[in-house]
Amino acid sequence: MTGTPETAPAPAGAPAPWIRAAARAGGPDRLPVGLADVEAAQRALEGVAETTPLQLSRALTRELGTPVHLKCENLQRAGSFKVRGAYVRMAQLSAEERARGVVAASAGNHAQGVALAAAKLGIHARIVMPRGVALPKLQATRDHGAEVQLFGSTVDEALAEARHYAERTGAVFIPPFDDPAIVAGQGTVGLEIMDALPEVDTVVVGIGGGGLIAGLAVAVKERARQQGRTVRVVGVQAATAAAYPVSLAEGRVQVLESVSTIADGIAVCRPGDLPFGIVAALVDAVVTVTDDEIAAAMVHLLERSKLVVEPAGAVGVAALLSGRVADLGEELGTTVAVLSGGNIDPMLLLKSIQSGLSAAGRYMTVRIPLPDRAGELATISRIIADTDANVVRVDHTRVGPELSMGGVHITIDMETKGWEHSDAVLTSLREAGYAPLRLT
Repeated sequence: MTGTPETAPAPAGAPAPWIRAAARAGGPDRLPVGLADVEAAQRALEGVAETTPLQLSRALTRELGTPVHLKCENLQRAGSFKVRGAYVRMAQLSAEERARGVVAASAGNHAQGVALAAAKLGIHARIVMPRGVALPKLQATRDHGAEVQLFGSTVDEALAEARHYAERTGAVFIPPFDDPAIVAGQGTVGLEIMDALPEVDTVVVGIGGGGLIAGLAVAVKERARQQGRTVRVVGVQAATAAAYPVSLAEGRVQVLESVSTIADGIAVCRPGDLPFGIVAALVDAVVTVTDDEIAAAMVHLLERSKLVVEPAGAVGVAALLSGRVADLGEELGTTVAVLSGGNIDPMLLLKSIQSGLSAAGRYMTVRIPLPDRAGELATISRIIADTDANVVRVDHTRVGPELSMGGVHITIDMETKGWEHSDAVLTSLREAGYAPLRLT
């Protein structure tokens, strides 16, 4: 089914959600990973991976009009689901292979998952990370006991170095998703959902290379079949890193020329061969969300559920809040959104919060041209205060190519209560004779 991967152009913006019915040819019995493999992985993970909470979101339930639960893999050991697959893969190594050690490449969650799993199994782990990796992720990987090598400027370059290291030394390369044991390990997330909420109707989960959704789909679909019912599995990708929609449309793995998204955990140019076959057979639909929608979902989870979730972990909630899943035309029913990870650089969290607030109309930056005379700033401040907005920052510019003699620009960042309130602030400024230009 996969064939030779072809290169597809990177998407220019947010494409329409790509929708497909699950292929039935062959069925789950002929897939390379089955329910028995996932159940065996669950037994192997006893005492290693946490059974993470399945938490009812009252806010999402109220907003969407249907029960919505959050599968909190952001609270998993090492901060994401990745330890599941990494441990299951390494637990299968022979004594001789363990003695040679393991090597992996990652800029984040896979690195920490491999490092933690290796520590549990007493295996030396070497993790190759790009030089620009976020310092918290670098330190967390080292804290789990792994040897870290900084190499290259991208994950692809780090991945090539990790493979070369494996060839040179005999260390066992641990891939992030394209391996049956790793897919089975990630699938234990699905078993936990079915054990805790057997009446679930829809599961929404982010897709990078596809290991998590592939294993989850195997577990959820087969458990539901044994119950004589069906469960819909919906995948979500960032709109500017959406390799699966084009690959599924073509019926073979396609490689994007480039990807760019705040959801770095799922910024993958190429679907995994093994996960792609499972996704094509079992996953009901794949939808896309924008970075602004992802940031808004992160803010929603932080405010309403008190959960810190990284961008890749918030894409399922973004798809629900944006209506992408509802647009598929079927009732949501009892729904689970998988929060796949919570490892986020504090600086990115800060930027994401600001972007999310802006996307919700709750943070606005305006630039106002003014005559350079006393009292103008005080007048503007009074107008904004009278509309009950909160000024966060003011930048006063007297020199620039767009400014005439005697003119200034004032740039103001302010907190507002939503789009209607933002429009009211702008209207008040215009009625007072000013010409505010909204920047964000």
